[in-house]
Amino acid sequence: MLKTEWNPSMSWEEIISFRDRLNKTLQEIRTTRNIRSPMIWCPKCQARHRSAPPKISVRALILALGRFQVVDEAQVKKIEKEWKKYRKDHKLDLYGKADGSSSRMADSELKK
Repeated sequence: MLKTEWNPSMSWEEIISFRDRLNKTLQEIRTTRNIRSPMIWCPKCQARHRSAPPKISVRALILALGRFQVVDEAQVKKIEKEWKKYRKDHKLDLYGKADGSSSRMADSELKK
């Protein structure tokens, strides 16, 4: 998906939407293949629980562009720097959502 859908002229809204599609695909793969999160030990309640399912952040998407050689390392650093500024200016979380909305969404998903 990175190699076929990435376009250097994407706006940040398009990049965030792309991240959402990648994350949805990851969750579908994990569900269809019955891949569960690892068990972790909770020091508070002294019990073992499943860890939260992994999610793809915008920064992870940017770093993957370099890892899979979609863009060169200099471009990755440039995009990463631009993301950091955009994220701060628009008060976004790691996933490109308004600060705090992702954690509320994750909490509601866990209650299901």
